[in-house]
Amino acid sequence: MKKYRYIAALAAFMSLTTGCYELDVYPEDQLSVGTFWKTQDHADQIMMGIYNMLPSDDVFGRQFGFDCLGGIGSGYDPAAYDQIAKGTYTSTSGLVVNKFKKLYEGIARANLLLQNVDRCDMSGELKARYKGEARFLRALYYFTLLDFFGPVPVYDESTVIAEDFMNMMEPRSSVEKVREFILADLDNAKDHLPMEWDGPNKGRAIAGAAMALKGKVLLFAQQYKEAAQCFEAIVQGKYGKFELYPDYANLFKPGGDESSEMIFAVQNIGGVGQDFGMPTTFYMGTRAAYGSCWNNVMASTSLVDSYEWKDGRPFDWNEVIPGFNESNEVKKATFYSVLSSDKKSVEKYTEVRQKLLEMYDNRDPRMKASLILPYTFFDGWVKNAPKRTEYVITAKKGETHENNGFIRVNGNYELYLWRKFVAEGNMGGAINNRADTPINFPIIRLADVYLMLAECYNQMENGNQGKAVEFINKVRARVGMPGLNSGPEWLKATSKDEVFARIRHERAVEFAAEGLSFSDMKRWKLLETLNGDVKGFTGSKYYTRVVRDRDYLWPIPQSEIDKNPNLLPNNPGW
Repeated sequence: MKKYRYIAALAAFMSLTTGCYELDVYPEDQLSVGTFWKTQDHADQIMMGIYNMLPSDDVFGRQFGFDCLGGIGSGYDPAAYDQIAKGTYTSTSGLVVNKFKKLYEGIARANLLLQNVDRCDMSGELKARYKGEARFLRALYYFTLLDFFGPVPVYDESTVIAEDFMNMMEPRSSVEKVREFILADLDNAKDHLPMEWDGPNKGRAIAGAAMALKGKVLLFAQQYKEAAQCFEAIVQGKYGKFELYPDYANLFKPGGDESSEMIFAVQNIGGVGQDFGMPTTFYMGTRAAYGSCWNNVMASTSLVDSYEWKDGRPFDWNEVIPGFNESNEVKKATFYSVLSSDKKSVEKYTEVRQKLLEMYDNRDPRMKASLILPYTFFDGWVKNAPKRTEYVITAKKGETHENNGFIRVNGNYELYLWRKFVAEGNMGGAINNRADTPINFPIIRLADVYLMLAECYNQMENGNQGKAVEFINKVRARVGMPGLNSGPEWLKATSKDEVFARIRHERAVEFAAEGLSFSDMKRWKLLETLNGDVKGFTGSKYYTRVVRDRDYLWPIPQSEIDKNPNLLPNNPGW
């Protein structure tokens, strides 16, 4: 696999943005505006500095954790955004402050390139391409700000931080003005970015990514007709050739993560001396995973129970285990096994173990591909060697251990664990650090375009439910699930409400662990439906999800308001 590396450009960036004066004489042993912006290599270094913000924990690095706010995940600690889930966060919370700050840092880096790339010895066409690339990334960062914080100040390349830092007191622009700015950037980007990059540059933004993101921005603005036109251009191949990868499970492993389904993804790389990745294994893995990890982010029982039978019927536990839905004792009997006295083997499995395994095999294949389910196996890495481990549940907590071939769950949570984005073994030597998993993380992929297009068709005036179902079925067909409206009554979806329910379901099971559910639930105005106790699969309560009206937008950080009172008033409820 050939992936581009992020170049460490922060030192150059800081030296170019914090100086107070422009001098006529430039020190030859230091970077400066006068000596740096000369070549394409210089432009590449700053460009990679813009990209380098993507895997930052507070930008997209812990994107998977947002599923804990969207009803798909469950978890604890900052990686799972637990303060926000429990409703205890404020305008001074680190999760809020750092999200705001890091996104603006990415914007500042994009502006730096736009201000200076014309100084480089490059063709006009190449300069326009690099500007389009910076505008795409700037648009992505501003769109994320808009999604989380609503109206925010807009600073473009006319703001030179080295000169204007003390005077950056812009008020918040309206949502419409911020969106207008984002769309203008994306229009520029789609017109100047290539359809694809050559091998060493694969993974950089392309025209199709700009068009797909434009469609997403318009969808979030409920401009369904205009959004559909963007997505249709992608589907029709006007911005490059994109195809669904045939193997869902391997889409999130090396090879599939570089396929033509990935319209834009965070490029992650690993191995000795090149740890540039996201902490997916660190926070979604278990003690049996490479580096002995923390399982801070796990899957919710509601997500797992939503996976359909292979024939498309809704799943119901009582169909498998009578009385399961009504009794925690039945749930415990379903999952609990007994270990031997030395804890090295299973003395007695739950009597329904085989029934569980058969049930897993007869559900939507995305369930087994995405999750480590009780009594399934995971190829782990223990004591610096491969170890096949089994997820065994016992009534006595803390007795399963990876050294003995079991999956040890940190915190003894009785929840489903992620397989998706978690390193198996040591990935053939590709992973060197548990905090840097070398699996690309999708920001927009073709299946997302299909389902967003389906949403547009369903929601637009004089909606076309038939066309919506067509694109839902394309996503279902990839994993062998039966198409909607293909015969049985349980597959019927003809009304607007029925099709919306199918879109909501399909987005949940297709994009599990990709962190899209929080934004989905916000734009659908459904966050309040997530209020209530978060429980494990035997009925244990872990915390209560608290949602209020104010949670649709995070507060502008108090530290930013202290610097710039023009950011007031804060968002509703704050």
